[in-house]
Amino acid sequence: MRFDATGKVTLDHIYNQPDPRAYFRELRKLDYCVPQQAKPYFAKLVEEYRDTRQVAVPKVLDIGCSYGINAALLKYDVTMDALYARYCDEHLAPGAGPGHHAEETPEALLARDRRLARSHRPVRPVRFTGLDTSSSALSYALEAGFLDDAVHADLEKDEPSPRQREQFAGTDLVISTGCIGYVTERTLTRIVRSMGDRRPWMAHFVLRMFPFGPVERALEELGYSTVRADDVFRQRRFASPQEQAQVLETMKEAGVDADGLEADGWLHARLYLSRPNGTAGWPWSPERLARETAPPPVEPSGPAAPSVPVRPSAPATPSAPATPSVPVTPSVDEPK
Repeated sequence: MRFDATGKVTLDHIYNQPDPRAYFRELRKLDYCVPQQAKPYFAKLVEEYRDTRQVAVPKVLDIGCSYGINAALLKYDVTMDALYARYCDEHLAPGAGPGHHAEETPEALLARDRRLARSHRPVRPVRFTGLDTSSSALSYALEAGFLDDAVHADLEKDEPSPRQREQFAGTDLVISTGCIGYVTERTLTRIVRSMGDRRPWMAHFVLRMFPFGPVERALEELGYSTVRADDVFRQRRFASPQEQAQVLETMKEAGVDADGLEADGWLHARLYLSRPNGTAGWPWSPERLARETAPPPVEPSGPAAPSVPVRPSAPATPSAPATPSVPVTPSVDEPK
């Protein structure tokens, strides 16, 4: 195993394959689940934006979108369990001889995903633009129909090109599930500044090992205020005892208490919500934030029928977070 400077195992190789199978195989071993846990919160955010801003089809920018997982969950109301089955099990086709199975070709898998996108009318009227540094993942998500547009860029290094500025234009919501820490305030401010006076709403699930303070301060300079839900969300299990020990050391050096969370074997994330100053009713009071971020009813495993109205719901996986019973507070970094 290779590790990055924070102590986390490096999984770059699973993001550059021609299809999502390696991604899901590797992450299923680690019970990766944060997109499923983020789904009901993103769904509520989309619905609130549509209702309050009177935007029929909000445009969402997903930073670090990989193969379009958040888009698939939100647009077509599939679950992570269904995607794990789809990419780890269902792609096996009968092979030569009894008991033998051969893998579908990437082309056959892509065709099957296109049929999924065509046969499932989007449960939520929403357009998804994906931003990622992996051209392979972006191409697959776009061709499959999970994404409506794709931006291949590293905004940590470069300013958005004129074409990329056009793609960002009109964005209503910016989301992410785990890339903050590798993606910094540099990327977020470049995205926002590329839109002129427009200020999209934001929701980011951020690993507790990474401080959000620099991002929050940079957004504040652009006219945002940020709040943080007090609940925590499991992201994935540690890949090895070595990874856990290294991450715990990183957190200890940063003054973040890992007892009962990362010390018990799981990486955990927090949810940060940022909106422009002057947004009606924002920032929420602690009482309202507690209501808005309370876990919805448990969602059954597997894909939902596309014709059934959907309520925001929590995943029916063993990795679901505990029901929060504590107040929520204005955004602050983890204790130093």
